[in-house]
Amino acid sequence: MIQTTQDGSSFFQFENLAACRGIRHKIFSRNGGHSRGPYSSLNVSFGLGDEDESVALNRGLIARNMQARELVFARQVHGVDIAVLDRDRGRPRAAAAEFLTADAMVTDQPQRHLVIQVADCQALFLFDPVRQVVANVHCGWRGSIQNIIGRTVETMVQRLDCRPGNIIAGIGPSLGPCCGEFIHYEAEIPPAFWRYKDSSNHFDFWSISRDQLMQAGVAAENIESSGVCTRCHTDEFFSYRAAKTTGRFAAVIGITELRD
Repeated sequence: MIQTTQDGSSFFQFENLAACRGIRHKIFSRNGGHSRGPYSSLNVSFGLGDEDESVALNRGLIARNMQARELVFARQVHGVDIAVLDRDRGRPRAAAAEFLTADAMVTDQPQRHLVIQVADCQALFLFDPVRQVVANVHCGWRGSIQNIIGRTVETMVQRLDCRPGNIIAGIGPSLGPCCGEFIHYEAEIPPAFWRYKDSSNHFDFWSISRDQLMQAGVAAENIESSGVCTRCHTDEFFSYRAAKTTGRFAAVIGITELRD
């Protein structure tokens, strides 16, 4: 991944997506914002105990950094609902951002920047450069075992005529196999996923996501993983496993222009 500091904000980008025209994507670190205490400092989530004014200022900072006309947030519930915000079918099928409940968002609308809020879960970016469609997926362990990644690729295909072989993907900083311990995995995680476990009950959800992408038809060479564990890098990212009371950092992707 590429790390950049701009106007006091630090963010990361995937090399494969950074090479694409017509989109903008950034995964912001926890630094450079207005929040204090355990939410220090670029927390973008309301309802965690942080001051609403600080969260609003942080969201505004990200919007300016992204040069975004609109940031689209969703209430993430570790489910498999996917919101499709269409360009060609009149008003978006999704509700207004603050009332939207979904764990993945897909759009072909320029300047609607999709935001996933995370602190150990994966934010996973998808982009079809032929159809000019982007998706942002919130993928924790519950989303993984329900294959929200494959469901999102299928939605892109069925609703917006994408082809999996064209899709470029990025797996964001998240809980790595070094720290992904599940003591009660036998009750939580189906046996089909136990092959991703090591002898100390640590699961490799990065590999699960990569395999689910390829099973959905995404080419292996089009997948980039950050390889960054959030629990191991709390200086850069919020981690629920490490701190419990903490903020959420923002992963943002959007279409910036239309191509003929």
